[in-house]
Amino acid sequence: MGKGGQRQENGHQKLYSWDEIRKHDLKDDRWVVIDGQVYDVTRWSNKHPGGARLIGHYAGQDATEAFDAFHNDLAAVKKYLKPIHLGAVDDYKDEEICKDFRQLKQTAIKMGLFEPSYTFYIVVLGHILLLEALAYLTLVWFGAGWIPFLVSLILYSTSQAQGGWTQHDFGHLSVFKKSRYDHAMHHFLTGFVKGASASWWNHMHYQHHAKPNVIDKDPDVRLEALFVVGEVMPVKVAQEKKKSMPFNLQHKYFFAIGPPLLFPIYFQFMLFRHVITRKLWMELGILFLYFTKFFCMYTPYLGLGWTIVYYFAFRCLESHWFTWVSQSNHIPMNIRNDESHPWLKLQIHATCDIEKSFFNDWFTGHLNFQIEHHLFPTMPRHNLYKIAPMVKSLCEKHGVSYQVKPLWTAFADIVRTLKSSGELWEETYREFHSD
Repeated sequence: MGKGGQRQENGHQKLYSWDEIRKHDLKDDRWVVIDGQVYDVTRWSNKHPGGARLIGHYAGQDATEAFDAFHNDLAAVKKYLKPIHLGAVDDYKDEEICKDFRQLKQTAIKMGLFEPSYTFYIVVLGHILLLEALAYLTLVWFGAGWIPFLVSLILYSTSQAQGGWTQHDFGHLSVFKKSRYDHAMHHFLTGFVKGASASWWNHMHYQHHAKPNVIDKDPDVRLEALFVVGEVMPVKVAQEKKKSMPFNLQHKYFFAIGPPLLFPIYFQFMLFRHVITRKLWMELGILFLYFTKFFCMYTPYLGLGWTIVYYFAFRCLESHWFTWVSQSNHIPMNIRNDESHPWLKLQIHATCDIEKSFFNDWFTGHLNFQIEHHLFPTMPRHNLYKIAPMVKSLCEKHGVSYQVKPLWTAFADIVRTLKSSGELWEETYREFHSD
């Protein structure tokens, strides 16, 4: 049981102060609070389906709202908490903003907003598979000339991008009543259709949702090797490093090494590294099936060399699509150290929405409602717009900024933010290393 500590007896309930709980935030000593109860997750965190890092991000903190957000069947999950229960928080208080958010979630449940439309998902999956089939048939019917090659490339890239948004739904357990069906479809889409790793996606993405835009906790802002973002990171990097990237130019070299290379280079390396180092042989087998399918389909028409070119070309196009959409919701927002904010503030400080339209909904996979998705990660994406007015009203009540932008403004804000952060780095670097 971690380090132990002073306790107060209250009948059979052991009480712990917040000062004591906050001490247990180390890798080998982790306590979390859920609904005012204290749990020692030190040993159990390695068994956690979402990963040890995810649960570790809430060590020494109140994890109630995160726990509620990530789990559909709370009653089933809570049975795992009994053996690691330590006691209760002394004088536990629930903030008004937390009570209001919990009430909003109950309203969403009563409105049926956590119920998926299977017709919607059949249509979405159908159009993904149709696009992939048309990409292949374009070469079969019209040969491998430049025009059929480019048309096929665009169709396949679109299928991959849309597959990415849809695997995201299954990864968040948003579609089926039983999570094992979501997991099965997640492996099918992510592995066999897209040639990626479902486990690696879970490992990275759940951390992002747990602590979005939180330095040293959200892997999506662990960028200081190439970029500095927000207002805290540029100052910290400038103070600590005498040699680094020319971050004052990052808004320019972003176009060369950001969107073009994220999928073809970084993601390819990291997902295979994850699968091999963790000995995920089933996923490696699914990846083998994907690449076997891909090269068997395209090599007879393009030859091996041009099939490899085709592969990295569609990865590059898909990478642009993903990067501009995903970063438009986050990079321009607050990026800071962990301040243990309530769930509503934590998520909205790190996210913004993009205006609703048929094209924007399709192009972003409904992640133009990023605020609502982060607040309710298991809500089916086709229902996110329905809860948006109520989320906005709740934000107004508690003085939390709720931002909605046009699509192209959101894209431009990425570059403007990189430029601003780069200038802050340059100013701080010159101040501390003027010698």
